[in-house]
Amino acid sequence: MISTMHIKNIGIIEDLTVEFNNGFNVLTGETGAGKTLIIDSLGIISGDRFSKEMIRKGENHSFVELNLFLPENENSVDGSVVVSREIYDNGRNTCKINGRLVTVNELKEFMSSIIDIHGQNDNQTLMRKQEHIKYLDNFIGNDILKLKIEYLDLFNNYNSIQKELKENYGDEKEKQRKLDLLKYQLDEIEEANLKVGEEEELDELHQLMKNSEKIYTNLEEIQENLSNSAIEAINNSIRCFEKIENLGEKYQNKLTELKNVYYEVQELSRDVSDMNSELFFDEEKRNEVESRLDLIYSLKRKYGNSVDEILEYKEKIEKEIFNIENCEEHNNELKTKLDILDSKMFIICEKMNNLREKNSKKLSENINKELVDLEMPNAKFSVYSKFNSNKSYTENGLNEIEFLISTNVGDDAKPLAKIASGGEISRIMLAIKTVLADSDKVPVLIFDEIDTGISGKAAKSVGEKIKIISRKHQVLCVTHQPSIAAKGDYNYYINKKVKNGKTATDIKLLNEQEVINEIARISSGDVTITSINHAKELRKAC
Repeated sequence: MISTMHIKNIGIIEDLTVEFNNGFNVLTGETGAGKTLIIDSLGIISGDRFSKEMIRKGENHSFVELNLFLPENENSVDGSVVVSREIYDNGRNTCKINGRLVTVNELKEFMSSIIDIHGQNDNQTLMRKQEHIKYLDNFIGNDILKLKIEYLDLFNNYNSIQKELKENYGDEKEKQRKLDLLKYQLDEIEEANLKVGEEEELDELHQLMKNSEKIYTNLEEIQENLSNSAIEAINNSIRCFEKIENLGEKYQNKLTELKNVYYEVQELSRDVSDMNSELFFDEEKRNEVESRLDLIYSLKRKYGNSVDEILEYKEKIEKEIFNIENCEEHNNELKTKLDILDSKMFIICEKMNNLREKNSKKLSENINKELVDLEMPNAKFSVYSKFNSNKSYTENGLNEIEFLISTNVGDDAKPLAKIASGGEISRIMLAIKTVLADSDKVPVLIFDEIDTGISGKAAKSVGEKIKIISRKHQVLCVTHQPSIAAKGDYNYYINKKVKNGKTATDIKLLNEQEVINEIARISSGDVTITSINHAKELRKAC
């Protein structure tokens, strides 16, 4: 259950903290006071999408935090779990479970087993045929859940093999087309006879060719300087040292050093001369290098960003050619696996179908009983179930499930989407929720103005059903109906106040007299003696 909820900077909510209780929590208040924002905040902490327009004016972030009491949850610490989500105007999200950073998807997955928000828009799920099988399976419970877990493992494997078979060139024309293309690519790469490191060597040689004249001129000048100037100068210096070498050891040492320099400069001069002699490139050699580089660049555009990548691609297509040329044997192995999976899946689908056939009638009967209590005595709800033996497998097996209803005596049963009104859909959904209350493991149910389109006895019946659900779940319900508000175990009044020139939402847990006054207000718009007496009568009826 939700113990405490803390909201900051969402719409007109500035900084709001509210403690909820187990049982039936009713939220009422003036239009525009922020009731919807509280439900929206519960959606945000459950991982719903968030628009930056929801951030309170003048602020740069919004924050929602829940303290949950979940003694059996693996994340709980002494029974408590704290979840939070902080969203900034630049789109950055910070989500935490007990202080541990998680992604929005991880938060959404965790909260999906904690909170079920049911509002007017959620009635649309009941209008979608593909959702109906989920309601039926929830009603059946663990018996079908075990089968579905086993089936889904086979189903995913089945789809994976089908995909591999499709991609493994099962089509003969496609196989030959792919084979021709791969062989052409392989021939083109093999004909080039590429070598690792070749491109770098050619690039270096090409740069040398392009700059040969510049290099030659400078080397020529260097050689001339070394031969004519440097060597002559060192030689003159050696003769001078020779004249004084017998006058001190230090002169002898320097003479030896200078002679070594002389030999090194001579060697350097010869090296420069050799460099110059290597700079001759004929036109044929230049064309050969440029053609080879052009070929490598052309192959890089097709097969990789480097010679290494091209050679890796060559290995890859060699393997693919081998697989294609030998795929028939592999395809036969895959088809054998598919046949085995198909047999296993079909057996499980038959078992699931038996459970669904058996429980479809039971679910229909239970929902029809609830609809009588919800002022729809002439409505006849039924579950249409069909087994598709053509083996068009879906994630739910081979069953086609659809909810049908006739709302008037003598009418034929038709799909919900075609005949049910908004008020009827709300009551049908509530009937389903009531029937599923025992099997539904989600501890917190949120009802957001599901009383739209109903009044009088129907609204009273809706309140009674929500009260029943609240015996096994914590319920938070936003309502405008006095007969529903009267059923609350805890009633909260939401209003707005002006603080420092800004509007802000406030929430208050009402005492019994305040509950009476609030029921009176939403009954007639004013708190009068008559409306107070009516409110007291509604409260007594609970």
